Amino acid sequence: MTTVVLKTVCVLLCAVFISAQVMPMPDFNLEKMGGKWYLVCFASNAERFVTHLRADMKMATAEMVKLALLSDGSCFRMHHLAKKTEIPGRFVFDNELWGNTNDMRVVDAKFDEYAIVHTIKIKGGKSEILNKLHTRTRKIADDLKEKFKQFSLDTGILEDNIAILPMNGIFYQSSWSLIK
Repeated sequence: MTTVVLKTVCVLLCAVFISAQVMPMPDFNLEKMGGKWYLVCFASNAERFVTHLRADMKMATAEMVKLALLSDGSCFRMHHLAKKTEIPGRFVFDNELWGNTNDMRVVDAKFDEYAIVHTIKIKGGKSEILNKLHTRTRKIADDLKEKFKQFSLDTGILEDNIAILPMNGIFYQSSWSLIK
């Protein structure tokens, strides 16, 4: 039992250290980040993800807009108002629903194809890692899946906690307002 606890603590400490070293991409362009994205892959070390959320997750859409939200009749919408930091590609926001503070970094992107986003979520002194792969279309190339998987492993997420989300035609929508 002690060995399992020590291994778990070591993995968590390593993940937090690695996440602190993850920097946004050097040539981030806020204008090109705008528009519709599909959330196609998701990886996390969060306990709720490991225990029950993963089985229920489906592909989602995200609309990245500057300051204004479009009303399109979505039945479920999350909205985050992310504030730009002095580092291009790095944003911070508070999530009132989950009660956490988030440090979000766009770490890799070809803005007309994909974006890999790394978020450190902090609540009650504990941090969790959330990696997302957004694409402009629902299809994901195998090399892009592998790139996301390797990035997630490199940031301390276990392979079993990396999910390729199924396409099912029913999406929830997440909207982001990125403040200039």
